[in-house]
Amino acid sequence: MPQTHIFWFRRDLRIDDNAGLFHALKSGAAVRCVFVFDTDILAALPAADRRIAFIWDCVEALRQRLQAAGSDLYVAHGRAQDIIPNLAEQWGARRVFANRDYEPAAISRDKQVAEQLAQQSGQLELFKDQVIFETDEVLTAAGRPYTVFTPYKNAWLKRLDPFFVQAYPSQNRLKQLACWQAPPSPSLETLGFKRTNSALQAGGEAADQLFADFILRITHYKSWRDFPATKGVSYLSTHLRFGTISIRKLAQFAWQQGGEGAECWLGELIWRDFYQQLLWHFPHVVGNSFKEEYRQLQFENSQEWFAAWQEGQTGYPIVDAAMRQLKQTGYMHNRLRMITASFLVKDLLIDWRWGEAYFAETLLDFDQAANNGGWQWAASTGCDAQPYFRIFNPVTQSEKFDPEGKFIRRYVPELGSFNNKDIHAPWLAKNPPLGFKLQHDYPAPIVDHAVQRQRALQLFDKNKT
Repeated sequence: MPQTHIFWFRRDLRIDDNAGLFHALKSGAAVRCVFVFDTDILAALPAADRRIAFIWDCVEALRQRLQAAGSDLYVAHGRAQDIIPNLAEQWGARRVFANRDYEPAAISRDKQVAEQLAQQSGQLELFKDQVIFETDEVLTAAGRPYTVFTPYKNAWLKRLDPFFVQAYPSQNRLKQLACWQAPPSPSLETLGFKRTNSALQAGGEAADQLFADFILRITHYKSWRDFPATKGVSYLSTHLRFGTISIRKLAQFAWQQGGEGAECWLGELIWRDFYQQLLWHFPHVVGNSFKEEYRQLQFENSQEWFAAWQEGQTGYPIVDAAMRQLKQTGYMHNRLRMITASFLVKDLLIDWRWGEAYFAETLLDFDQAANNGGWQWAASTGCDAQPYFRIFNPVTQSEKFDPEGKFIRRYVPELGSFNNKDIHAPWLAKNPPLGFKLQHDYPAPIVDHAVQRQRALQLFDKNKT
């Protein structure tokens, strides 16, 4: 009987250019592939979590691809710490291959799996796949992690060469896959979840189509990316999060393409690496401010205001449109993430961790490193964050980035009759549309931005060192 190795899919749901899968197939053994719907993760999620439906569809697309290659995918439901060592023992597999995950909970899980495999005379072998540079690969001259983005970006670009973005042609070695038939996959309902609406198609083919479409627009990326009513961004964040497309493929294209748009987009991909290495070096940022002086901020934390923010009923149209889009679709444009986060922390004086947790529950592309980094940037508590005295004015942000109110009209239709000037601050309209009543048809602002701005400055001033 030929030797068997296992490849364990996690946040890398693709056959093409998959580093860990490539190394498994290159090993010479017959490779069986596994995916685990991990109950340690699923237990905390609501039945209508749209991410699980997206992952389920991606896993099914992956399974069909493996079946077309004469192999299969074992889809399990349970604790990965138990399932992976059990399968290794059952199949006589001494080596389990996977791609590295940098989140604290994932590091702990992998440590447990590795220890269990070691007791069985096996080993867990991890590879870099979801970033270009990981852990200690980009450090300062003093050998310390970067905590300011621009010097990190410069060092990242200086280190980059073709080796770091070359593909791992895993798709060319599929003959090394074990020829076998796995049991049926558990249904979405068996996992305890139900299908919800999502405009985003799952799987590698869908990711490739989005990328092909973005390539046609990438020259305009820098000038279009901040306008939520414009098709200016790549819409690839969820596919990157679950690994249905390779980061090497994207970074290589942006690097080789050059030009203002591609260079700007490559900068956004570098931010991804930056936040991942921060989480790895400073895992205490989960639940704590990176800046020690802001760990004791006394936020007011009004439950009523938080609920209004969640529901898109704050009386600030750009904030409300963004929050409604998030609730309805699981997506939010990056500029709007900054606006809504700033509004929660600096206008409503609510703890950034409340917002971080809500985004973690609702974003289809939720990634712990990027979500934590983004929230701490907006809250001025993170490394290289927005200075605490720079506070977004939601009205001027709206006027600048949704000048004709197109995005607002899409998600706050009750303001559809307002003209392009008044739609950004309907409470100031001297001649509102006939029949429109503030507070009846749309809420008045729950706070006065100018007043709250001063209160936010006082809150942070108290904690300055």
